Amino acid sequence: MPSVGQYLREQREARGISIEEISRGTRVPVSSVERIESDRFDELPGEVFVRGFVKSYARALGLPPDEVLARYTASRRVVTVTPLPLSNSAPKPARGRRFGVAIAFVLLLILFTLALSIVLKPRGDDMPQELSRAPASLISPGTDSAIG
Repeated sequence: MPSVGQYLREQREARGISIEEISRGTRVPVSSVERIESDRFDELPGEVFVRGFVKSYARALGLPPDEVLARYTASRRVVTVTPLPLSNSAPKPARGRRFGVAIAFVLLLILFTLALSIVLKPRGDDMPQELSRAPASLISPGTDSAIG
């Protein structure tokens, strides 16, 4: 079974169509058509563009585009491995950020509690003068202490 590029080249030559005619009909540059026919897909822009080029090339030749794309996909089955980051080289910003937020929350809670205790603290010294002086009739005889 010939490769996708060989298959397209054979079909083009069997129909007597030049590369320039395919290029004009598909609006794919001549250099890209030559790369497709020689199976140099890695030299083309990107996978999306390659699939579009192959599909329009197949249409220009009157071939079913889905079959040609299936042939291309089968020939290009390459396992892509994405490397995982190493555990000790990759910082963990989410955990550090959560820790910082927790510390800030605790500090704010302490400050709020301190402020609330200052505001709500009962103060005996802050009584108005009218209330701080007890009338003489309220002071029992025999007590040495006098208020005020």
